[in-house]
Amino acid sequence: MIRCAIIDDEPLAIKLLETYIDKLDHVNLVWSHSNPLDALTAIKEDAVDLLFLDIQMPELSGIQFAKIITDQTQIIFTTAYPEYAVEGFKLKALDYLVKPINLHRFIDAVDRFKKSKDNELVDTKDDGRSYRDERGFIGLKYG
Repeated sequence: MIRCAIIDDEPLAIKLLETYIDKLDHVNLVWSHSNPLDALTAIKEDAVDLLFLDIQMPELSGIQFAKIITDQTQIIFTTAYPEYAVEGFKLKALDYLVKPINLHRFIDAVDRFKKSKDNELVDTKDDGRSYRDERGFIGLKYG
């Protein structure tokens, strides 16, 4: 189950994302906030795997928020401003959804998260027989 959260200062945007999340059995909305300062407290108390994050918000932008949180949470930016995409990806955003967000594009972004998690090694112990290359492929050493 993917634990996710939403931070967006637009109530209609939150409602749309909640509707999309409800359509996916493998995604669970843990919390949502319209105020990014409140969300800072929430993410410290109840961390999530995936965060849908708006960029233009009062008091704290999504870019600033992304710089504060830990790498444990993957970010999908959800914004009406395509010009911030490069900066978003520099922050290792998993995806960048431009509003209005359609359901198929939303599902593609969530699937990208799921695939990235599925590709992680279950056993992270270094036994000298397996490795992950720079592209994320897992290889096995013989002998």
